[in-house]
Amino acid sequence: MRKLLCPQCKIAGMYVKNEQGERLLVYVTKEGIVVPKEVEAVTEGFDFTEVYCLGCSWHGSPKRMVKF
Repeated sequence: MRKLLCPQCKIAGMYVKNEQGERLLVYVTKEGIVVPKEVEAVTEGFDFTEVYCLGCSWHGSPKRMVKF
């Protein structure tokens, strides 16, 4: 699976948050689909419209991520 990268630091590791502030590790596929790192992870209640980078302070829409 090809992954999109953070536009600022160029890593693929991202996370999303839910209302309680819990984090779920995710990747963004080259098609722009946000998928959990762990296949069996519970995704209910998480906001997939904004992703946060694990390597720097960048966050935003998965559509703003870059290909390499």
